[in-house]
Amino acid sequence: MRLVADLIRGKSVEEALNILHYSSKHASQVIEQTLRSAIANYLNTPGVGKIEPNQVFVKKITVDGGPMVKRIMPAPMGRAFRVRKRMSHLTIVVDELEMK
Repeated sequence: MRLVADLIRGKSVEEALNILHYSSKHASQVIEQTLRSAIANYLNTPGVGKIEPNQVFVKKITVDGGPMVKRIMPAPMGRAFRVRKRMSHLTIVVDELEMK
């Protein structure tokens, strides 16, 4: 997931959504959903005013480790291998572009 997050860090929202939509990585779908939610939340916050979605950019995106589910998988000669199914916490911060 961090590979996909690095692709959109600092990009405008339109460019980031295009990158995520056409990416073949599985994590891009999850990040695209979260980015769309972050944009909607930012545009609907009181005090932001009327701005266009093309004036918003991805200010910060972090992918941190989350809980891990541990399972056992059978292995040869009666052994057992541990399988760790990892999850992650995704944080996206969007902000308005400063026009000069």
